[in-house]
Amino acid sequence: MSTTDREVRTTRIIAAPRERVFAAWTDPAQIARWWGPHGFTNTFHRFELKPGGLWEFTMHGPNGQDFHNTCIFKRIEPPGYLEFDHLKDMHFYKAMVNFTEVEGGTVPSAGKTRIDWTMRFDTEEELAPIKVFIAQANEENMDRLEIELEKVTSSNPPA
Repeated sequence: MSTTDREVRTTRIIAAPRERVFAAWTDPAQIARWWGPHGFTNTFHRFELKPGGLWEFTMHGPNGQDFHNTCIFKRIEPPGYLEFDHLKDMHFYKAMVNFTEVEGGTVPSAGKTRIDWTMRFDTEEELAPIKVFIAQANEENMDRLEIELEKVTSSNPPA
């Protein structure tokens, strides 16, 4: 049975090694700087990177509105896979993120990483009213991630 009618898929190739990209998703100091659409900031209350661990945080919108979030990490397979459940009443989803090395970087140690991020909702009806917003917000997340990784890479160039 297909689940594509209740999924948002976001794919991006990032000019950074897979280990650095995975770290940006799993290090609370890094993810707090880029998570969320443009204009959002985060306050992390708990970040337990282990199966069954809690990720509790508040996203602060540019209009001053706060959005409280709770996630539970399900699978963590460094540096290739991350899965967590987002427990928001209004929109529960399972996030599944694959990190794949991409050939073709000009500097062998630089590398590129393909991110395949799937958000699977319980029903198509639950996703329908927010699908366009979620797709755009995920693209903005990826934009912010790229900027964060550029900062990390320029301050820590490969040896």
